[in-house]
Amino acid sequence: MQNDGKDLHPRSRQGPLHQDPTATAAAPHQLSKPAYLLSAEETLRELNANPDNGLTVEDATARLEVVGLNVLEGGGGINPIRILAGQIFNAMVLVLIMGMVVSFSIKSWIEAGVVTSVVIINVVVGFFQEYSAEKTMDSLRSLSSPTATVIRNGHIVTVRSADIAPGDIVEVKTGDTIPADLRLIEAMNFEADEALLTGESLPVAKQVDIIFKEEDEVGVADRINIAYASSTVTKGRAKGVVVQTAMTTEIGKIAQSLRGGDSKVRKVRRNEEGHAKFQYYLEAGALTFADQVGRFLGTNVGTPLQRKLSWLAIFLFLIAALFAVICVAANEFRKEQAVILYAVGTGLSMIPASLVVVLTITMAVGTKIMVSRNVIVRKLDSLEALGAVTNICSDKTGTLTQGKMVVRKAWIAAEGTFAVSETNAPINPTAAQISLDKSMPHEVAKIPKTQAQIQAESPWRNALDFIESGYVQHYLNIATFCNIATVSKRNDSEEWDARGDPTEIAIQVFASRFDWNRKKFTHSENPSWSQIAEYPFDSDVKRMSVIYREFRGNPEKGYNEWAFMKGAVERVLDACTHIQLKDSKVPLHEEWTRIVIKNMEALASQGLRVLALASREWVDHVEEWGSHPRADVERNMTLYGLIGLYDPPRPESAGAVKDCHRAGINVHMLTGDHPQTARSIAVDVGIIPKNINTLSSDVISSMVMTAAQFDRLSDAEIDDLPVLPLVIARCAPSSKVRMVEALHRRKKFVAMTGDGVNDSPALKRSDVGIGMGMAGSDVAKDASDIVLTDDNFASILNAIEEGRRTFDNIKKFVLHLLAENIAQACTLLVGLSFKDASGLSVFPLAPVEILWIIMITSGFPAFGLGMEIASDDTMLRPPHDIKVGIFTTEILVDMGVYGVYMAALCLASFMLVVFGFGDGQLGSNCNDRYSESCELVFRARSTTFTCLTWFALILAWEMVHMRRSFFRMEGKPENPWTLWARNVWRNQFLFWSIFTGFVTIFPIIYIPGLNTIVFKHRPIYWEWGIVFLESALFVAGIELWKFCKRVYFRHYGEKVENPEIELGGLTFSRYASFATSEVTV
Repeated sequence: MQNDGKDLHPRSRQGPLHQDPTATAAAPHQLSKPAYLLSAEETLRELNANPDNGLTVEDATARLEVVGLNVLEGGGGINPIRILAGQIFNAMVLVLIMGMVVSFSIKSWIEAGVVTSVVIINVVVGFFQEYSAEKTMDSLRSLSSPTATVIRNGHIVTVRSADIAPGDIVEVKTGDTIPADLRLIEAMNFEADEALLTGESLPVAKQVDIIFKEEDEVGVADRINIAYASSTVTKGRAKGVVVQTAMTTEIGKIAQSLRGGDSKVRKVRRNEEGHAKFQYYLEAGALTFADQVGRFLGTNVGTPLQRKLSWLAIFLFLIAALFAVICVAANEFRKEQAVILYAVGTGLSMIPASLVVVLTITMAVGTKIMVSRNVIVRKLDSLEALGAVTNICSDKTGTLTQGKMVVRKAWIAAEGTFAVSETNAPINPTAAQISLDKSMPHEVAKIPKTQAQIQAESPWRNALDFIESGYVQHYLNIATFCNIATVSKRNDSEEWDARGDPTEIAIQVFASRFDWNRKKFTHSENPSWSQIAEYPFDSDVKRMSVIYREFRGNPEKGYNEWAFMKGAVERVLDACTHIQLKDSKVPLHEEWTRIVIKNMEALASQGLRVLALASREWVDHVEEWGSHPRADVERNMTLYGLIGLYDPPRPESAGAVKDCHRAGINVHMLTGDHPQTARSIAVDVGIIPKNINTLSSDVISSMVMTAAQFDRLSDAEIDDLPVLPLVIARCAPSSKVRMVEALHRRKKFVAMTGDGVNDSPALKRSDVGIGMGMAGSDVAKDASDIVLTDDNFASILNAIEEGRRTFDNIKKFVLHLLAENIAQACTLLVGLSFKDASGLSVFPLAPVEILWIIMITSGFPAFGLGMEIASDDTMLRPPHDIKVGIFTTEILVDMGVYGVYMAALCLASFMLVVFGFGDGQLGSNCNDRYSESCELVFRARSTTFTCLTWFALILAWEMVHMRRSFFRMEGKPENPWTLWARNVWRNQFLFWSIFTGFVTIFPIIYIPGLNTIVFKHRPIYWEWGIVFLESALFVAGIELWKFCKRVYFRHYGEKVENPEIELGGLTFSRYASFATSEVTV
């Protein structure tokens, strides 16, 4: 805290004095004058706010009803006009519109009316479906919006920044985005980046006790007692009361100008003198025009998959135009209505009109399902990328482990090794007992003892029995004061509350077992200790230091000042020159350093996270702690001991890691813990082999490396390793970046977790950045692609499975739609050879029949395929290649085989009716109207239409799994004879879509007028035999093709490389000669 602690509470020394919280104000969220002109106490009083207990939930809700949500107005949202324009102006709908215009121009009123109806239905249905999808995505985006830590009802809770109300007490720390304008009431080395608001490039140091006067005319940038909304905390921590929200904040006042910064006009290139040549203006204009065309066609907006499908739409548009020209050319460019209609029908046959809408809905549904599985998708690109992940780099604490720390061991060098008994109440200081073994941890580990021996030599006792020792007291001073967590008992019950980081909570609970809670010394009527300064934990220095003043100390000054430190053992040892033993303080020479390291390793081998505690008496006078160098404080320390904390693995972590391995995904643990601790947890969850102890020390050292060892290697040496380390201990943010780059050089697709500010570079460089929703900073969340709401490693697996499911479903409906388009186009193109007496081609499928198949027969089953659940082999296949995307060789070949096979059967049905069982006469003008001479053609056309419709519906069911038989979609079914029926009914949207498609064929064929005038076909009778026979042949052909695929992929397909199997072999044999078995810490 700045100014020698003057901004602290005069009695508790932990925050400013505040007025009676029960006092009321005329308007509970109004201030008499701007907050920077008021003291913290005045601000709290006028806002009727309590800095310790915060607002009640009811009070906060009431205030929100008055002032509204804490959001900036007009910043984005859903634009119905843009959605409607997108439905109209895309290549696929434009083909339909062109067909409509042509139909009207040739006065083919029925076809024109039907095409118009199709366009309207397509646009309206597409608009409402995409609008619904946008609403879903908008609601999901709100879930990933910045959050804030507030005090409500006396408890620290995390809420959406939008739900912040005036008078809320907000706590912020390094990496957080400030949710509203705050009048600071506590600050500790607090600095904020306000460049967005003020343009100031350097962070601004804040102070609490500054009060400005109105006549001073202080500008926004100089109001250092205010923390502004949207600024980022770059250093320290603070607590503040909300004084302005939403558009009344300083950033809200300039929100409109901020929103205007996204120009769609390319900047003109200029030379070194700042001048622009004429060709530079032409270049900028051409690029801007190209950008606008790309936006119009969708080729430079949206996700990579959406852009690919936009290019596909353009390609199909060109193919449709080409086919139309072929139709006209095949009929000698005659300008008759029948020829033009045939050309229109052939062009329309290549357009999967529902493709874009189905894709949008499928991705929206996928993101919604992700939320139910504790994953929030921030960027849609990641939904496609998740299925391609080959390597996951995960943190340990709170992700692979539960994040519920409890102190198990504490070594006080002057006393011995304390142990804490098992407890089911980790934050209750009274719920466990303590034992003391006079031996050091490494000595205890050397001599195995029975439980009875341990109990006899070190009986469990009340912690207060050990408090008489001055060494224990000083050790507890470090533990309780070098700590920002709070542990307190509720006033209205016997339960305990804890606030803060899990590690610090565990240490504070340990100190509280000895009745050494920090509040006892800082919040009493006559506080004996007060905090002067703090140097927070940093992922680079890996330690934390505080300066505290003891008022009952030196009689000359009236107080003593102490510097307390805790952190990673190696980093604390670097700052220590002595160690406190029973009789005296001795120099920390090489031998004692080695003993401390052995004790640390003994504790770490038990899976404990080990920290060191040290202190020194502070005798120097410092005028301004805010600018005092950290290095001057963190030196000449005296080591008092170690503390070991246990964070048990999550029960589901081992299973999740195993499932990752089965899916061909390798898992790396990148943690700040000691190598022994990291290794113990990695073995427990299965990241490294269970038989690691049977391997040589060189192999072990190559599996588990420290960041120092890893960073010493050059890029060439890292690339020469047979595999990258599975565990990197004492990991720094820069090591994470190097790990990502090393994996990229091996052509791997990387997912990286991160929660701190310094993790942002690694998150951005990874292919899928994974932020932590509970423990992560706002900066890390902003840099991530997805956010885990429960910080659980198993949720990463859920995200990958859902990503693969979504990607598989997209492939299924794309294959289904395009195979039908190929079938229709081939049928019509080959059908050009069927010519009537006048020499005109007779189409085997009428234009309205084509539109019916495109919109009804194909569209709804495609939606159903997009909703398919993941198959049981989804996570047994290798990750897909993100560069290839959905159009794999398998998809392209399947598309051709299914499309051509359907076309062959359709043409066969047409020819059987006309030439096989008929007289081969194609009548006259059968493309325009029905006559007796067209009876045979109309019945053949009806048979062909029925066959193609049923083929399309059957294909949808066959596409539920692209390789397995329709009759056995699961690998090991319980009852294989009824499995097909269960699979058919499982996806009810798909079932009813297909069922409706089968049923609606009958009214279309048999209703008079509708059949002959609109669809241009006639009722069929004996021809049903052809339909049933060809349907059976179609199913048999698809099943035969799938069987051939299974045989092929069983022998030549890409196999899953299970890392467990790979690592169980001789993977590390080459590295053994390079590695060193010497332990480096």
